[in-house]
Amino acid sequence: MARTYEFLDHPGPIAFAHRGGAKGLPENSLPAFQRAVNLGYRYLETDVHATADGVLVAFHDRTLDRVTDRTGPIARLPYAEVARARIGGTEPIPLLADILGAWPGARVNIDIKDEPAILPLLEVLHRTRAWNRVCITSFSTRRLAALRARLPMVTGQDVCTALGPRGVMALRAKSYGGPAAKLVRLAGTGIACAQVPYGLGPVPFVTDAFIAQAHRLGLKVHVYTVNKPAEMDRLLDLGVDGIFTDDLVALRDALAVRGLWNTV
Repeated sequence: MARTYEFLDHPGPIAFAHRGGAKGLPENSLPAFQRAVNLGYRYLETDVHATADGVLVAFHDRTLDRVTDRTGPIARLPYAEVARARIGGTEPIPLLADILGAWPGARVNIDIKDEPAILPLLEVLHRTRAWNRVCITSFSTRRLAALRARLPMVTGQDVCTALGPRGVMALRAKSYGGPAAKLVRLAGTGIACAQVPYGLGPVPFVTDAFIAQAHRLGLKVHVYTVNKPAEMDRLLDLGVDGIFTDDLVALRDALAVRGLWNTV
């Protein structure tokens, strides 16, 4: 069975503000996170990159180009230059430490976007003592393995992490009758949840069988990035354990109508 984590101690499905709730305000900006908190969101989601001089910023893309008024790869730029960029032309890029410090009652789901961010992330979590209120994930199985290998040495703490892509696909295969031995091992090594897309194109990724298999292994199922109320309702009917959204009001309303909106 998977271990228990304070991060996952929440009554009912978890509502995650994806990139702070990217609809309406610049994504991964402090105003976006503040709006999420003001709406009652207890769980924030963000991404991390490290600058060339090892400063950990909360930002999704590898380059500044798409959402800021500057260009260039973050990993090759000093923080002094990255700090001049403005998201949407108005908001500075926050440090992960800024987010952890500004809302000490919030829990933060952290997506490692590049390997150079691993050691700075461990340093920030060690400095802020935020181990019990984070969950760490990545779209790279290798990055997650590198992080997990360093966690005991750096922290001595047990930190909530999610399945990587290989584990997710193994879980999906098992939901269709495949082997489960590897997943059973993973569920006992700090991996407490599967964070997965709600669909692959027109085909649902999250099904009754997928959720049932995850729950048998003691894994929570968190689904991203869900912005349509009809899809929110489908997933809640299936019994998912969490939903990531850009549309904070729509998800809040979908949970509230079921009596599942919990901010405590």
